[in-house]
Formats: sequence, C-alpha cells, structure tokens
Amino acid sequence: ISCWNPLQSLLSSMKQACEILTRDPEGGAARIPFKTFSFIYSYLASIDGEIPETEIEAFLEGIKEQANKHHGMVLIRHF
Repeated sequence: ISCWNPLQSLLSSMKQACEILTRDPEGGAARIPFKTFSFIYSYLASIDGEIPETEIEAFLEGIKEQANKHHGMVLIRHF
C-alpha cells in the first residue's frame, strides 16, 4: 500500500522550484533567496491544506537559520 505524503510531495516541488529559479550553473547548488523560497513554500503549503501552520512556520524558521549561514540563500541540501 502506498501512502501519499503531503510534506514529501511539497519538498519535491520545492526542489524543482530551486532548480528552475536558481542562477547557479547546471549541476550547482541550486540556491535561491530565502524570501523566494519562503513565499513559494508558504503558498504551496496553504494550497495543500494538509500541513498545519505551526509546522510550516517551524520548517521555515529552520530553513532561515541555514540560509543565514549562506548569505540568505537556501540550498536544496537544507531541506
């Protein structure tokens, strides 16, 4: 039996968004600004409706801490 995991699906979408929106060369870190990442993640999570707001906020806070160590940029490995 296969279980659909909304968080895993969202993270897969975020990985694709990073790869599409990055200015890094092909095969690079696929960095995007935290502000962009946060906007897209919050939007997609709100559409999904399966992830509680508190989890969204906690996840983004952790990502922000990582991004702050990389000049405000989110890397795919952060999530």
